[in-house]
Amino acid sequence: HIKGGKVVVKTLPAGTRFTTLDNKERTLQATDLMICDAEEGMCIGGIFGGLHSGITETTTRVFLECAHFSSQHVRRTALHHGLKTDASFRHERGTDPEITVYALKRAALLMKEIAGVEISSDIIDLYPSPIQRKEIWVKDAHVNRLIGKVIAREEAFVILESLDIEIIEKQSDAYKVSVPQYRSDVVQEADVIEEILRIHGFDNVSLADAAKTDYLAEFPVNDLDKFKRSLGEMLTGNGFYEIWTNSLTNKAYQDRHELTFKGEPVAMLNKLSEEQGILRQTLLFTGLEVSAYNINRRQKDLRLYEFGKTYHKQDNRYDEVEMLALYMTGHAETENWRNATRTTDYYDLAQQAHQLLLKTGLPGVQHETATDQLFDYGVALKKGDTVIGKMGKVKASILKSFGIKQELFYAEFSTSLLFQAANPKLVIQEVAKFPEVRRDLSLVLDKRVTFDEIRKLVNTTEKRLVKNIITFDVYEGDKIPKGKKAYALGFTLLDEQKTLTDEEIDKTMARLMEAFEQQLGAHIRK
Repeated sequence: HIKGGKVVVKTLPAGTRFTTLDNKERTLQATDLMICDAEEGMCIGGIFGGLHSGITETTTRVFLECAHFSSQHVRRTALHHGLKTDASFRHERGTDPEITVYALKRAALLMKEIAGVEISSDIIDLYPSPIQRKEIWVKDAHVNRLIGKVIAREEAFVILESLDIEIIEKQSDAYKVSVPQYRSDVVQEADVIEEILRIHGFDNVSLADAAKTDYLAEFPVNDLDKFKRSLGEMLTGNGFYEIWTNSLTNKAYQDRHELTFKGEPVAMLNKLSEEQGILRQTLLFTGLEVSAYNINRRQKDLRLYEFGKTYHKQDNRYDEVEMLALYMTGHAETENWRNATRTTDYYDLAQQAHQLLLKTGLPGVQHETATDQLFDYGVALKKGDTVIGKMGKVKASILKSFGIKQELFYAEFSTSLLFQAANPKLVIQEVAKFPEVRRDLSLVLDKRVTFDEIRKLVNTTEKRLVKNIITFDVYEGDKIPKGKKAYALGFTLLDEQKTLTDEEIDKTMARLMEAFEQQLGAHIRK
């Protein structure tokens, strides 16, 4: 029933409730085009009818409407409501405005022929601003350059006219064409040239003798894309898989855990859904979605990485930050008969982060234990006073909200800061001609002392001869005082000019032990 005997095409206020034919109530946007009667909405234009506009077994009178809708409006509304119908499929791709009356007549005649209906009114045609045929200039030189072959103008004219594209003006080096309204996909010169090529045949265009490009022949040495590609290749070689996730995410992820990030989240004015309501401020959540998806399908051993952007609004300015994220969970190695499997831990992630920093040629990165809202425990990675990244074990409460029951370790780096500080030059050093010497040392220290502090102290005390330092055991237990831990350290000593003597080695180790005792409060275990 059309109330008031009127059909009005308009938008309704944002927040208006409307029930569609599938008996689902939907909340309208202010931009949704509606077909209304004198009192309320009847249909969402070009997409779906309303519940009360449908035909029933008792229907005796039918009102037929045929319209040409804006494809952009239909696409936006269909995406927002998650409606993919036959009507939206057609209107999103553009329809021919010139056959609207013809289509209406055809529908009425089919109903008369099949169901025996009586056509009881004349057609009312409202077309206040007729859509004109598009006129486009095409240059012969552009046709030949884009196709890669000289196409005779006469052949091009025959092809275009067979497609209802009229030639309306000719010049010595160009011509103007008129495109029919139903070809909504032909809007510029390149589209016309594509039509010529499509009919001429791709197979009829042979390869040129010399390859040509419109791109720069050389790229700058400091190329961010090249830098990212080199890091990605290294991670892929280490068993990681690259993922690409949506920049749009659900604000509920951070609200649920009361998380705050730099600045404010950037909200979408015309969001498709609550699940895609804001631009992400961290890569973690979208990566956890991917992890949960794989874990739920029994792919529990994951090594993933992603290059992406985070978005922040601060002081009425919008910032986009290039980031790199790493995710590790499950078994550290593939199960095999030689080795017992073990679960990935924080040190596996730290090793990958260390290799990443070595790849960038970035020296002197400090690891500082930090309290982070995302981690049960973790560290901040700093170059001087600038934080270039962080890594740690993701909080169990966050993982639980994604349905992940196993531990997951996460690291993120500012790609732009890594790029700015990186040293892309590869330095090749001659292999040492003199033998290395290994000395081991066991220290008992306060639990708060980190290996990074030990490493820094070694570098400042004996940087010339100590080439490497490793930890091969850490002990905490009842055999040492409470609040203490024991480090077993291995030192590699080398003099590149001569063979080290026992006396030189002993003096070096003595200076190191003295530094450990005085500056770190260490007890040397004999």
